[in-house]
Amino acid sequence: MSGWAPGGALASNVEVTATTVQRGDIIQLGGQACRVSDLIQLPQGGKQLLFESGELLTMHARTRLAAVRMQRRR
Repeated sequence: MSGWAPGGALASNVEVTATTVQRGDIIQLGGQACRVSDLIQLPQGGKQLLFESGELLTMHARTRLAAVRMQRRR
């Protein structure tokens, strides 16, 4: 599913893994939307995500999460 977000951006729901997660992705954790601000590569394919709120999440190489990805309109 995708739709237009305020500011002319296209928002789409995507499934992310440690390989495909990107800065700016919004992941809902415990009912709270968290935007990824930085990524740190870990051994064996994992990644540590730093959110704008300062919280950290470690993704195992096989972790799959639902996220919203904002794409600028061209």
